[in-house]
Amino acid sequence: MTKTVYTARAIAPEVLKELRAADDAGRVPSPLTDDEGGAPLRCCLRHSRVGERIALVSYAPLRRWAAGTGARPGPYDEQGPVFIHADECEGPPGEGLAFTNAHRVLRRYSADGRILGGELVEEGFGERDVRKAFDDPAVALVHVRAVEYGCFYYEIRRP
Repeated sequence: MTKTVYTARAIAPEVLKELRAADDAGRVPSPLTDDEGGAPLRCCLRHSRVGERIALVSYAPLRRWAAGTGARPGPYDEQGPVFIHADECEGPPGEGLAFTNAHRVLRRYSADGRILGGELVEEGFGERDVRKAFDDPAVALVHVRAVEYGCFYYEIRRP
């Protein structure tokens, strides 16, 4: 059995607590009951189920990473919408990649927070694709993003 090398990093519980009070745009979230299901939850890295309470919040993943590393992403700092549970949840079920069920973009960042490029990966992408994204030693961080809107799904760091 091969050990997982690269793991999807959900939004950390302490950050989720902050986002549930006020998001990265300074707005207080407006939770709702999900009537359809299928929203990609960044707190537990799965799709929402009908009847769950969720919130759409503004999140600045690169800014938060940079605050912990001292990077200065400058104009590459961005914030965008992400779905989270409105209340505390159990988090991801384990290690590994998530939301591999569609085409995604793997966007690479340097240690100073600058974009080094990106690559479209096919549905069912895996560790081989992520390993390729980290082939360049200048890559410190990879964001997995949606193709259609560019929305952030999660980050991957070097093991």
